[in-house]
Formats: sequence, C-alpha cells, structure tokens
Amino acid sequence: MGRVINPDSTGKQRTQLMRTSAEMLRGLTQKSEFDDDAKDMAATIVFCLREIDEGIESSAQAWEKRDYWNKAEELRRRWLWPGSIADELAGILISEDWQRLPAMLVKMLPYFAEIKITKLTRKPDDWRGAYMRLVNERPPTQ
Repeated sequence: MGRVINPDSTGKQRTQLMRTSAEMLRGLTQKSEFDDDAKDMAATIVFCLREIDEGIESSAQAWEKRDYWNKAEELRRRWLWPGSIADELAGILISEDWQRLPAMLVKMLPYFAEIKITKLTRKPDDWRGAYMRLVNERPPTQ
C-alpha cells in the first residue's frame, strides 16, 4: 500500500496563508492612506497568522508520531512568531492606534521576505469585512 498524502495538509495551508499575508502586507505598504480597505487587509493578516499559529502544533504532533522529536521542536521554535505578531497587530487595530501600524508592518516584513509576489492573486472580496469581524469578536471593555 502506498503513502497516504493529505492534499490539504497544515503545511500547505500554512504556505497559502503566508502568501495571503504577504500579499496583504505588500498592499498595505503601497497605500498612501489608511482607509477601510487597509483596515480589512490588516485584519486579514491577523486572521491568517492566527490560523498559522493554530496549525503549528498539529504539524509538530505529526512529526512526533514518527519519532522525529527534534524536527517537531525545531518547527515549534521556527514558528513562535505568528501568534504574538497576530495579537500585537490585533491590539493596534482594535485600539485604533494607527500611528503604531507602520512600525508594526516593518517589523513583519522579515517574516515574509522569502515570498516573492509577482502578481496579486487574492481578490478584494477575500478580505472585505475582516476589520469589522475582528472588532466584533471581542466584547467591549467597560
């Protein structure tokens, strides 16, 4: 019997989410003003990074099942950043602290440096409304 290959593995999803985030980051850096579309793009990055962060543990566990403990730990170490970056970016967006956003985008650039964007493949419908979803997911502070 041959190997079972999952075409929708967490690794493939991670690659797609990284590509989406890289496209959003590129779009944000090219904007001259921070409008509603830019807010949606930034919120989309938050959702992508959260999904990446959630998938790391299942990928690491798959390596551990094969007794590749070192590989699993290296994967966890290499992917420590998405959760914290997502939280920090979400905090900026929810608090509407727009002056901190450019520095945050610069901080994120090295993580996406290896992804080459020759043309945008995501459509505006893919990120439209993401900012409101982000804002609405947290209860208001009293």
